[in-house]
Amino acid sequence: MNHENILVTKESGYAVIQFNRPEVLNALNTKLMEELVESLESIDQDDDVRCVIITGNEKAFAAGADIKEMADASAIEMLGRDQFARWDRIRRIKKPLIAAVSGFALGGGCELAMTCDIIIASETAKFGQPEINIGVIPGAGGTQRLTRAVGKAKAMEMVLTGKMISAEEARQWGLVNKVVPVEYYLQEARNLAEEIAGKPPLAVRLAKEAVLKSFDTTIEGGLEFERRSFYLLFASDDQKEGMKAFVEKRRPDWSGR
Repeated sequence: MNHENILVTKESGYAVIQFNRPEVLNALNTKLMEELVESLESIDQDDDVRCVIITGNEKAFAAGADIKEMADASAIEMLGRDQFARWDRIRRIKKPLIAAVSGFALGGGCELAMTCDIIIASETAKFGQPEINIGVIPGAGGTQRLTRAVGKAKAMEMVLTGKMISAEEARQWGLVNKVVPVEYYLQEARNLAEEIAGKPPLAVRLAKEAVLKSFDTTIEGGLEFERRSFYLLFASDDQKEGMKAFVEKRRPDWSGR
C-alpha cells in the first residue's frame, strides 16, 4: 500500500506507523487520517503483527488538526464530512496501540495519543488541547479522555486555558506511562511492543477489551465482561499451552489459537 503522509514498517511481531508531514509538524489532515485508519485496519487482520507503534518525529508527534481544511467550513459542511467517524474506527482496533511521543502533541495530536492504549513520551514532549484559542473545543475525544486520564480539575484547566503541559507533568498526572530522554523514546516503545508481541495474542486482545470496557459501563457490567472473557480463554490452545508450560517450568510457545 502506497502512502503519502505516513510511513509503515513491520518489525518482528509489531508494526510502526510514522507520520510523515514534517513541514507542518505532522498536522492531521483528512488524507493522513484516512491512510492511518486504513493501515491500522489492515494491520489488525495481520496475524504476524501483534502490536502497533504510532509516532511522529522528534520535533512533533502531531501538532493538531490541519486548520486550513476547516477554517472556512460551515456547520453543515462539517457535519457532512463526519471526520470523527475515522476516530471511531481507531477505537475498534483490537491490537494494542502504543503512542511514541516527542515534541508537540496538541489538539488532535493529543487526542490521538490518548486514543492509544499506552503512551511513551520523550522529555521534550508537550501535551495540550489549545482549541479554545481558535474559537472551538476538542472534538475527537479531548474533553472526555483527558478528564478520565487526569481528572476534572486538571482537564478543565487545560481545556479552558489551552495551555500545554510538559512530559513530566503528563506523567505525574497519569496521562503518559513513561518519560525517557529524547534519543530513547522510540526504542523504549519498541521494547514495549516486543514484550507485548511475546504474549498470547487472544489473551492480549481480550485484556485490552476488558480494560476499555471499564470506561463504558458500571463496575458490575465490567466485572461480568471480565469474567466471561476469562472463561472464554479456557477454550484456547494458548491457555492450555500457557498453564502446561508453567507447570513444566518452560517457556510457552504461543499459537494465537
